[in-house]
Amino acid sequence: MALTTAANDRHEAQIRPGAGVILTAVLVALFCLGFAVVNVVFESTDRFADGTYSEYVSGLTVMNWLVVGLKVLGAVVALLSIADRPRLLSPGCLGVLVWGAFALLSLYVLGSLVEAVGIGLGLMGSTDQLTIRSIAYVLFFLLLAAGYGVLTVSYQRRHGLNRGVAILGILGAPVLLGALLVAVPTLLTVLGVMPGM
Repeated sequence: MALTTAANDRHEAQIRPGAGVILTAVLVALFCLGFAVVNVVFESTDRFADGTYSEYVSGLTVMNWLVVGLKVLGAVVALLSIADRPRLLSPGCLGVLVWGAFALLSLYVLGSLVEAVGIGLGLMGSTDQLTIRSIAYVLFFLLLAAGYGVLTVSYQRRHGLNRGVAILGILGAPVLLGALLVAVPTLLTVLGVMPGM
């Protein structure tokens, strides 16, 4: 009995994250929630009701609330990744979500960096687009991706998940990004919520 208790205590100690990982999870969750507030402010102030995007306002509202939901989900996943025993999801399922969040943010940052380099080299857009604000935006997402990287590595090690979990999460990221950037706007256009491009 004493040997079983000692083995269980060692197993629990292996599953518990360190203080640095806990702090990272809390900061990632706060970043996600803080960034979700930006979208809520957009909606509460009718930011897109007038001007260039006024004819897209209904579609942008749908997209805004969808993004709010994803950011809140990101905060929940970050916090669940440090929980002792999340009852909502199996370790494998949560592992897919943590890997997916890391891969999605990394893909988004990579795309933003490629775009910034293209603008800087004069291959696309105008160099006026490269502002302190746009650079800070990319750096914010880079920090968020790095935070999820820490959570992903920690969760993978603590739970001894197989490579299939990582592969599912990584492959799911471009599917979700494609759905957000292509499929949902196309569906909104077909439904008449947004005008055609």
